[in-house]
Amino acid sequence: MTLSRRDVDARLDEPARAWLGDALAEATRAAAEAAPSPSPYATHTWELRFAAAGRHCGPANADSVRTLLLVAAHAGVETLTRLYQQGTAAERRAVLLALPALIDGPVALPLVEDALRTNDTRLVDAAVGPYAATHLDAHAWRHAVLKCLFTGVPLDAVAGLERRAQGDGELSRMLTDYAAERTAAGRDIPHDLTRVLALTGDKSEQSERSEQSEES
Repeated sequence: MTLSRRDVDARLDEPARAWLGDALAEATRAAAEAAPSPSPYATHTWELRFAAAGRHCGPANADSVRTLLLVAAHAGVETLTRLYQQGTAAERRAVLLALPALIDGPVALPLVEDALRTNDTRLVDAAVGPYAATHLDAHAWRHAVLKCLFTGVPLDAVAGLERRAQGDGELSRMLTDYAAERTAAGRDIPHDLTRVLALTGDKSEQSERSEQSEES
């Protein structure tokens, strides 16, 4: 979860707050200048701060600090892609978390798709947030749900889960097949799988099943 500037400041000591203030000022200046980085290998000063956020503000605050920097810099898809491709897993996670605040259309989906190809639960968790809920097509979104089940990422991380799963017969089929595979292998079926499988039914069907259960 990312935090507001006020919330982040409340969690930082004085040196860290001063560092963050300087970093945000640098990012804001870069946005005002609207100047791209000189080359794919050169960076603005705020981008160096982006990489150093965990060291200066603590790992627990790094996601929020990095998101604040990206928003202050008005980072576009080219900058986000460069930071993602050149960054550590923690930096990539921050880029993914910032997408809903920075990118309106589907142009940043390659970053989400890349994260979903990994088995890094930090990246998978960040990739299935609001940006994915809005822009992933049905096929890719279903596979993102399965990826969470494969890797053990709680489905509470999947933004828009109830809305998108509702009445999705294909997702129901995929989940049923996965459950059958686990049962055949003598493995438990995750509670999250059972929960999302229930969501795939129509509301009318769910109501009918509930009524039948009450009658019995």
